[in-house]
Amino acid sequence: MYESAPRDPCGVVRRALDAVSLSDDELVRILTEVESLARFVDAAGVRLAAEVAHRSRRELGGERLSARRGCRNGAELVQRATGVSGASAGRRIRLGLATRADVGLAGGEIPARFPAVAESLAAGDLGVEAAQAIVTTLEPTLGVADPSHAAAAEADLVAAATETWTDEPEHRADGAIGGAAPPVIDADTVRVQAKVWAEYLDPDGSAPDERDEERRFMALHRPRRGLVPVTGLLLPQVAAMLRTYADAWTSPRTEPVPDPTRAPGDCVPDDAADGDGAPAETRSRAQVMHDVLATALNVAARVVDAPSVAGNAPTLVVVARESDLVSGEGAAQTDDGTALSITAARHVGCAGAVQRVGIDAAGRIVGLWSSERCFTGAQRRAIALRDGGCVIPGCHVSAAWCEVHHVVPHADDPDGTTTDNGTLLCWHHHRTLETSGWAIRMVDGLPWIKAPGWLDRAGRWRPSRPGGPTAAGQSRVRRQR
Repeated sequence: MYESAPRDPCGVVRRALDAVSLSDDELVRILTEVESLARFVDAAGVRLAAEVAHRSRRELGGERLSARRGCRNGAELVQRATGVSGASAGRRIRLGLATRADVGLAGGEIPARFPAVAESLAAGDLGVEAAQAIVTTLEPTLGVADPSHAAAAEADLVAAATETWTDEPEHRADGAIGGAAPPVIDADTVRVQAKVWAEYLDPDGSAPDERDEERRFMALHRPRRGLVPVTGLLLPQVAAMLRTYADAWTSPRTEPVPDPTRAPGDCVPDDAADGDGAPAETRSRAQVMHDVLATALNVAARVVDAPSVAGNAPTLVVVARESDLVSGEGAAQTDDGTALSITAARHVGCAGAVQRVGIDAAGRIVGLWSSERCFTGAQRRAIALRDGGCVIPGCHVSAAWCEVHHVVPHADDPDGTTTDNGTLLCWHHHRTLETSGWAIRMVDGLPWIKAPGWLDRAGRWRPSRPGGPTAAGQSRVRRQR
């Protein structure tokens, strides 16, 4: 592994300040190198904040550093000296104390509570946000978990957080060697994986707070100007699930949630294109939340226990000409006359939400596809157990919201509807897989992922990092390989 820090930090900063003149490739590379440099600076800030707190501990009385500087405690001294918020000062101190080695009364060294995090922070390999995610999530389990298990969890999370797409140094055109590579997962994904480990380390956890459970409600009111007002109070876990899925749908260009007292016409989304030519998100955050609910209803319609409609499970029927299905051109329509593109018809068929009916030019039925080619409920549950959620790194959509994707298309392998050919993708990544640069293949029944070229210049295949109950076992398998 090459050094994480840029070889010429001053030059990197100067280039970053002139970002307008950078090409697309330079912009992404400099962004990555600046973040690599910032990890060293942030780690130093955490270490210094912890030392201030240590020298300001209460048992020192009037000799406390904070008292001698006219501050109530170490956090206030850090806040005044740096200008950061009180919350930021507190977070720096908590992380610094958790990763700080100390000296005991007998003169021996007392190791840090999180030595692997401390080592990676000092080396500039681990970002502060990822370190905080590991420490704050695992710390409550230290009192009940087996120390060896807790150490294994910390080591696994640090390894995941510091893994980069490119292990070899980049040789640029000017002969210099790049000193940074994009991480495989972000701090949000580290926190998700840390929660999985925390549940393993402390299965009992903390008792849920049910004081407000009786106040939960949702009400649909009478239509008003063609729309149905909705009011309610959601339980935190329900709101968190909805918000997490909405985050996966929301692009950086999404507008903030509009003021609910304003008329719908007052909220005008920004539909300009991004600089790379990709279409920008045209929906507001509130509109995204509406579409998430619509997707949830579609997901519910696919479950085995869904209420029947005239004795049948709710099924979307898609009608298309056989010649259009073969050529990939033309249009399809639903049983209520709604027009669909052939691409959309094929896609929802892969997700198992439709029954396809083929007709010839005269309208005669020439093909009737049952849902048997779609993944069964038992297969979906097994795949969900294995994958835990969308397998694209950095995506946090849970298994319940995902669709099962045929890695080898059904048209190429009619007998390929097996767990060894299915993997979980969220609605967004399922529909953009062919254009986003991500690639998936199955190796010994496990999904392997290849990142877009701008993330991984080497174009290597990597096993997915599952978020389900099998995560710990698969981590061991990867290490053995």
